[in-house]
Amino acid sequence: MDKSLFCFGFGFTARQIAADFPQLRVMGTGRSPTGEVRDGGIPLFPFHREQPVEDFVDVAGDVTHILLSIPPDGAGDLVYDVMAEDILRLKNLRWIGYLSTTGVYGNLDGGWVDEESPYNPSGERGKRRMRAEQAWRGLFEAKGLPLHIFRLPGIYGPGRNQLVSLKNGKARRIAKSGQVFSRIHVADLAAILMASMEKPDPGAIYNVADDESAPPQDVVAHAAELLGMEPPPQIDFDKADLSPMARSFYSDSKRVSNAKIKSELGVSFKFPTYREGLAALLDGEIGI
Repeated sequence: MDKSLFCFGFGFTARQIAADFPQLRVMGTGRSPTGEVRDGGIPLFPFHREQPVEDFVDVAGDVTHILLSIPPDGAGDLVYDVMAEDILRLKNLRWIGYLSTTGVYGNLDGGWVDEESPYNPSGERGKRRMRAEQAWRGLFEAKGLPLHIFRLPGIYGPGRNQLVSLKNGKARRIAKSGQVFSRIHVADLAAILMASMEKPDPGAIYNVADDESAPPQDVVAHAAELLGMEPPPQIDFDKADLSPMARSFYSDSKRVSNAKIKSELGVSFKFPTYREGLAALLDGEIGI
């Protein structure tokens, strides 16, 4: 394979890509010193607002693909602010994927969104993502950056799922009338990103979600059933003791159409709903 992937933010999704597609040459950024190797031999480079990736164009001169997964903060989008000019200097770049959020659509009271739905973020995190998307799209429109935007819901997978939360005693079954969330298994997300790398379409925006938006309390109850546990008691949202951040997650309710990733990228889900995804994770999490 002639693909070389640089990941700004070598986290949950990037690690899954590296594990599932070992033929890729992968490197990225982390908090480790330059030259330190971790996560299965992936070289990571230190990166923060005051420290760009040193000699990035030399280090990444043969990079063909870039994954952007560092979220914006109150100061803006870190990678755009610090590294955009260097990225534009890469001569072999064929694809850049920006991991955004379905939060840019805001609240639709359980209604459907697709890629043509307008921006309507209801919280500060969604507004930051909207501004970051617009900044990167500006480079696509003005400079021809081969940008692809992926709007993500909640991501779950090994070590990060309701089975783990239940076993650790941290799961809560909070119910809010009409509330639904979308989600995606990290292995399906990795496959979707790879499908886009194989079939680039600069400027494209993709919603990423599995086939079933569902009330969060139903997912907790199903995970408890798989574990043979009693589910935690259901708590009415209005009476739940939640932090402001946790409460903000319940401000948006929408169903996310995945028709485009199926029709344009030919995606076939390994885990079409949370039921298949949790069942596949059960053996790995049962000993927690």
